[in-house]
Amino acid sequence: MRCGIPGSICHVINPRNREKSGSTPPTAKTNSAMNCTRDVISDRPLLMLPWLAHGHLSPFLELGKRLSRRGFRVHLCSTPANLSSVKLDNCGGVELVELHLPDLPKLPLHLHTTRNLPPYLMSDLKAAFDLAQSSFCQLLDSLRPSLIVYDFLQPWAATAAASRQIIAVLFLPIGAAAYSFLSHIAVKPTEQFPFPSIRFDDDEEVTRLHRLTAASSDSPSDGARVIQCIELSSRFVLIKTSRGIEEKYLDYASLLRKKELIPTGILVRKPHYHLNDELSEFFMSKQEMAEIARGLELSEVCFMWVVRFPKGEEVPLEDALPKGFLEKTLGRGMVKEEWAPQEGILGHASVGAFVTHCGWGSITEALGSGVPMVAIPQHLDQPLNAKLVTELGVGKEVIRSVDSSLERSYRGEELARVLREVMVGGESEEMRRRSKEMAEVLRGEGEAEEDMVATRLARLLNDGDAVEQRPWSRNWAGDEGRRRRKEEDKVHEKAMNTQLQDHACLGCNNFCMDRHYESGSGS
Repeated sequence: MRCGIPGSICHVINPRNREKSGSTPPTAKTNSAMNCTRDVISDRPLLMLPWLAHGHLSPFLELGKRLSRRGFRVHLCSTPANLSSVKLDNCGGVELVELHLPDLPKLPLHLHTTRNLPPYLMSDLKAAFDLAQSSFCQLLDSLRPSLIVYDFLQPWAATAAASRQIIAVLFLPIGAAAYSFLSHIAVKPTEQFPFPSIRFDDDEEVTRLHRLTAASSDSPSDGARVIQCIELSSRFVLIKTSRGIEEKYLDYASLLRKKELIPTGILVRKPHYHLNDELSEFFMSKQEMAEIARGLELSEVCFMWVVRFPKGEEVPLEDALPKGFLEKTLGRGMVKEEWAPQEGILGHASVGAFVTHCGWGSITEALGSGVPMVAIPQHLDQPLNAKLVTELGVGKEVIRSVDSSLERSYRGEELARVLREVMVGGESEEMRRRSKEMAEVLRGEGEAEEDMVATRLARLLNDGDAVEQRPWSRNWAGDEGRRRRKEEDKVHEKAMNTQLQDHACLGCNNFCMDRHYESGSGS
């Protein structure tokens, strides 16, 4: 049996019942920016194509809604199974378009999404998505979009667009710290990453990442797909973050990949829940769940814990949790199955901390709400995101222990210790202050960053630049291609180095220049 915990593993209630921070409305959009954007937007629609996961669908939809408010006509394309989680009456001007995957024996229609997808079928879902190229091309021909915004696993979408003289821009719904770190180890594998606070703690995490993203017998690796997607993106790449938290990582990754990263803002939606089910697709084992329960019990803090199970493996809570846990925590703890309104809970004045596996969507929601975090990352980019949480001074990471079988796992005692440090420890007030300050900065910058995205996309449309103007880049072997590319790279690197000089030497962002934590200590 497997048990599950969503992206919001639990919300811990602050015993001090802190007051709501004064939330100021976002900066109003300037009329000049709006008019400038609308003047050059084509009458033809913008088409968005996210990967088939809720953690990708949601930021694409949020970006689409913001572009729609700025005059773009937006269509969001995905499978019926993936779109079923979107409430049709709250799409903010975004029109939903169905993309049908080919029929495969192992993949019934309800599994044309990563939700409830068994891990062993992930390669089949990727293969089926690749086979949907012809269906996507039919959509391009019928909708005739002026621009597509695509995700990191489908370079074929950009290729299909280019063949029709349609502009294609990559949108990465991940953090810039993780993206720049992973780009560094791909481009400069023998050199140390210049920002040592962002790292994997051990080789096991690297091995796990390679295993999850490896190539199959008939499909390229995720890493190869990402590289292709970056190269095919017109002029720049969009990324779900803000300069207020990841400026140096944005600039460094732009330098490494030789393509400008443009932040979209964190795209946190208002808590009216246009998604029916915004949950993690990662499930903990029963033993891992027992350690979480032990940590909550030992911490003696009040909590809400949201628990879910893989489809078809649901069990009563009394059987899933350690014996006596519900009785021992009665009166200070609430365990809820399947779903809870995460944004609404995070925005409540009584929530003093957020225990999270550090998916980027959950981190940005906590940042936008000004809630400190307790990080218990699992895989992929989550360990890197957890390091960013610590670097920013808005939370602490629970460090895994090594047991007798040399397996690394979380221990309830360590979770309880970190929980109490974040809630009532000596640095808890400072973490709350930093979290509130961060939320204010992100609110202030969000509108401006969204305006900039709209302006840059409109500029692409105005220029009629369907593909990046590097005709020689398709002939890497040619002497002229190598010479021209080398000259251009020198100019780009010089410009980016100038931007990096002001902050590449810092150990952390501007919010935590005076605050570093020792690794491996749980601090």
